Amino acid sequence: MSGQSGMWAAFGLLMVIMLVIDLGMNRTAHAISIRQALTWSLIWVLLALTFNVGIYVFLGKIKALEFFTGYVIEKSLSVDNLFVFIMIFAYFKIRGEHQSRILKWGILGALVLRALFIFTGIELLTAFHWMFYLFGALLLFTAWKMAFGGEEEIHPDNNLLVRLARKLFPFTKRVRGDWFFTRRKGLLVASPLFLALVMVESSDVLFAIDSIPAVFAVTLDPFIVFTSNIFAIMGMRALYFLLASVMGMFVYLKLGISSILAFVGGKMIATAMGVNIPIQVSLIVIFSCLALAVAASVLVSRKPGEDAC
Repeated sequence: MSGQSGMWAAFGLLMVIMLVIDLGMNRTAHAISIRQALTWSLIWVLLALTFNVGIYVFLGKIKALEFFTGYVIEKSLSVDNLFVFIMIFAYFKIRGEHQSRILKWGILGALVLRALFIFTGIELLTAFHWMFYLFGALLLFTAWKMAFGGEEEIHPDNNLLVRLARKLFPFTKRVRGDWFFTRRKGLLVASPLFLALVMVESSDVLFAIDSIPAVFAVTLDPFIVFTSNIFAIMGMRALYFLLASVMGMFVYLKLGISSILAFVGGKMIATAMGVNIPIQVSLIVIFSCLALAVAASVLVSRKPGEDAC
């Protein structure tokens, strides 16, 4: 068995074990405490870093740097999707114990969608060189829209999947229990929880269209792109509950994330033109954007007269 085949097997086994543990621990709806969210966030980060060490040992330094860069990019960009989740749950008035259930199934659906997008995208980029320019331009446009496009709003009635769901099923007006579907008088009836799930899944589709090309700017190795992507999104639910209550403090985080998108979009176009930007430079730029955005946000959110300590 080659090094990469062995790492694929290790990755698959690890994901199966973690999914079994996660599904087993979350059979019933319950609110996730800050302590639980912090614990699971640390677990997922440590698993990703441990897996990165395995890549370094079996596949070498360059592949390890590519995985780490792809993971940091995807983890950073996933924070923007958390803003959307907050608005979706606020719109549908979904309580904390039900948010966890929706995010669990939303992330499971995202695993399938990511695999489809990643392997299709790699095939397109391999077959058509001009796709590098297209994906690079898409990232630059997304960066501009994120930085200067104003606040996002949630409009479920404009969502094609939501309109389709409403045509297919009758819905209760309020959340009654933790079920997505139930039978009443012989009819299959859906809960607003299902509409929220549809919104979460559709938002992840749009998010994947923006974020996956960002990792293509780092590497076209399907193993690195897929594993870094999956490690990043598997920790999204815990990260959501960890950051949801303090997200408003990071006022410049979107600007930092948009700067990362602009950089990787430019990097993808530069690569298509034959200009190679070393992976180490990419890491420095990405961490600098994040550090500056967080530092500026902390300084601005500090109350007047408040001591630095």
